Amino acid sequence: MTRLPEFISLNGPDNVGKTTQLERLAARSRDFQLLGSVHEHDAEPWRRVATDDYAAWWFERSTTTELTRMLLDSHAKRANARGVGRVGLLDRGLPMLLAVSAATCSLKDGLTVPDALARVVDIAAREAHPPETAILLMPALDAEQSYAITSAREARPWTGVYPSYQRTLHQVLLHQAEEGAYTAVVDCEGSSVEGVHAGVIGNISTAILAPETH
Repeated sequence: MTRLPEFISLNGPDNVGKTTQLERLAARSRDFQLLGSVHEHDAEPWRRVATDDYAAWWFERSTTTELTRMLLDSHAKRANARGVGRVGLLDRGLPMLLAVSAATCSLKDGLTVPDALARVVDIAAREAHPPETAILLMPALDAEQSYAITSAREARPWTGVYPSYQRTLHQVLLHQAEEGAYTAVVDCEGSSVEGVHAGVIGNISTAILAPETH
């Protein structure tokens, strides 16, 4: 018998196709439950920080601990929305949320990517988190090429601090991949939507069928 995970997350930078792939996954089985993004399950705190200047709060006023805790608290509420016996499909799972916070920390505090990520991981390690099969979708396995692909897909140019944040985020994601933070990495460069989906399914199946370690 195969053992289904409680959660499967698709992770990756903006414009890599996470939403499309999650919808395709959800259509494959009634066991799959789309749970979406963290802010969909914890709207009040995100609405509160967005009432003034959301970007200023995110990139200037919030502390690393505050941002990380807010992401983790919303992640926990999202996990609680999973139905009994269902596989929760997450738009950005735990490692991606840590990557987002680490990229922000690196910019705000002037830390290297490894140091920023270590700080955020330390904050997250203070409590338990539900296990997940975390698949990373990368537009390319080179940070600059990956950024170039996703920024070209944006409807209008990114402005302000956002280009620097996105560049840093791509670096964080690839650093995490090297450190084994993801169950699998799907290189999307030059692949069709169908090709990426085949990679996602193949890696999920491998993870599900892998023997448990004790």
